[in-house]
Amino acid sequence: MLSVLRVHLPSDIPIVGCELTPYLLLRRPDKTVTTDDVPESAPLDGHFLRYKWYRIQSDRKVAVCSVHPSEQATLQCLGCVKAKIPVAKSYHCSPKCFSDAWQHHRVLHDHAASSVNENGNEEEEIFGRFNSTGSGVVNATLTGSASSASLTNGSTSLYPAAVTQRSGGETWFEVGRSKTYTPSADDIGHVLNELYSYCPSWALSWPYRRQNLLREIVGYRADIVCLQEVQNDHFEEFFAPELDKHGYQALYKRKTNEVYGGNIHTIDGCATFFRRDRFSHVKKYEVEFNKAAQSLTEVAVQTTQKKAALNRLVKDNVALIVVLEAKFSNQGADNPGKRQLLCVANTHVNVPPELKDVKIWQVHTLLKGLEKIAASADIPMLVCGDFNSVPGSAPHLLLAMGKVDPLHPELLVDPLAILRPHSKLTHQLPLVSAYSPFARGVGLGLEHQRRKMDITTNEPLFTNCTRDFIGTLDYIFYTADSLTVEALLELLDEDSLRKDTALPSSEWSSDHIALLAEFRFQTRPRR
Repeated sequence: MLSVLRVHLPSDIPIVGCELTPYLLLRRPDKTVTTDDVPESAPLDGHFLRYKWYRIQSDRKVAVCSVHPSEQATLQCLGCVKAKIPVAKSYHCSPKCFSDAWQHHRVLHDHAASSVNENGNEEEEIFGRFNSTGSGVVNATLTGSASSASLTNGSTSLYPAAVTQRSGGETWFEVGRSKTYTPSADDIGHVLNELYSYCPSWALSWPYRRQNLLREIVGYRADIVCLQEVQNDHFEEFFAPELDKHGYQALYKRKTNEVYGGNIHTIDGCATFFRRDRFSHVKKYEVEFNKAAQSLTEVAVQTTQKKAALNRLVKDNVALIVVLEAKFSNQGADNPGKRQLLCVANTHVNVPPELKDVKIWQVHTLLKGLEKIAASADIPMLVCGDFNSVPGSAPHLLLAMGKVDPLHPELLVDPLAILRPHSKLTHQLPLVSAYSPFARGVGLGLEHQRRKMDITTNEPLFTNCTRDFIGTLDYIFYTADSLTVEALLELLDEDSLRKDTALPSSEWSSDHIALLAEFRFQTRPRR
């Protein structure tokens, strides 16, 4: 007897033009397990597999998220409705989804006067889109259940064939009968993620992106790797096991989910990897800014404002702080046998741009936590992350200068008074941006890199480059009294990226460029 043990699709979100091949796990008649196909042309004891693919149409009118097409929409941007922007672009699956996409979404509003849909006409439908035949293609997302592997013995199906109508208001349309299937626009309704519509759809698919990202990460041969916006299931099912093969130990902190309303497996977080032959893990600290917000509102916010304060402060962001011990040593003869520790902080400050007070508060909270670690041990520090803050912003100045000018315009946005007095916005960590040597360097090689730096801020001209935004949001900071920069990864230039419009592209699978620095431990000056 040939049995199907498992069948599922490699991606939850189908991509227009990107071929889908189901993963099959079979038990042969001899009880061995295999992933090999058993076609009708080569049956096993008279058994073989047949495939049927279905497009599911919901008879209920269900709006689909414009950013995450596998998720049902829960809110609609009224600004899009008023501006007569194509209605499919106005839906989002959660407040967090809407706020995360706002940087790009607001461009739709800016261009609303001349905005038309692909057919050159304004869309007036309230739910989804309709194809040329007029049949509704509303929630046309291929889920795992849409791949039906029918086990057949001769001409008699051992498993019941999928019905064309099932309960729950769904109609199934057969669209293919081969092992593989390539989704069309009729199946999905739109190309994945209109934010990156300039990127080929196949290059946006996770099976392609994950291999391209892995190739890039492994190619750098870094001792320590800090990644942000790593989806929980992508970490567990891909990055952790794949980088383990290359000698890396993995640590992960998933974002909290008080705001996020989607699938818990698709929540993202921060991942830190280190080479086992270079470092050992000593301690791990997890910073949940939601908990810090709870504590802050308890002591610093009036009772009548607590709910509003939490709504403003709670954004599910986290930081992962790891203490490592080096398995090598460059200590001098005056420190024989001394343990060489290193503290690595990794964070993603994902806050809507208008909530400037929240962004500053989160960065300040992280720095105060690092100060406590520094006070408890003589330990060099690296602070890495996507801070969503451009050079010269209050969060960046706090990191780089240790303080913020009380007259900085971003401090004016403080409805909860959480930043007052402004004199408290300081820290004592001697942090320096790793890429600042490029800005002040001389010589042929460094002069070439210097042209890619903003000499007024000593930061790269950009680390994030999309069609609608280019600027620096990501940084590596180090404690200059205990570490020195030995080498830096060359920066990419904008012209080389613009040949593909922007990031991501088929060559670079992230919309952020990589930053890489080589450091050397140095003996702290005696105090």
